Amino acid sequence: MQLDPLNEAILRRHVSAETTFDMAGTLATLTEDCLFEDMPSGETHRGREAVRAYYHEWWTAFANVPSGSRLHVPSGDCLIVETHFVGTHQGSYRGIPASGRPIDLPLVIVVSFRDGLMSGERFYYDRKTLLDQIAAKP
Repeated sequence: MQLDPLNEAILRRHVSAETTFDMAGTLATLTEDCLFEDMPSGETHRGREAVRAYYHEWWTAFANVPSGSRLHVPSGDCLIVETHFVGTHQGSYRGIPASGRPIDLPLVIVVSFRDGLMSGERFYYDRKTLLDQIAAKP
């Protein structure tokens, strides 16, 4: 199955904005009521402003970008992405001060689409792997 062409175009815009840390461009690719679910933390972030804060935390702490992504398309409106977030622990993350250590965090993201925009992302990663890489104790 192939991703709907409109969804593919918005995904490309999203990734382009995300990898250059363009907050306005990234948020413009999301529905107003978008839902981001960070499965390891159990947190949900609904709406662009909540998602802005989520991005800000990750970008400030790690300046992370996706690397080596593989895409799986179970339907035209759903995408599963296997990737790695790579970056450096350069800012505080959940109260853990910057260690300056590199991160290479494998994760899976389930992306949903609606009305030509991304309506949600669900993130699966191993929190212990992240904490080990930044030399923090869980």
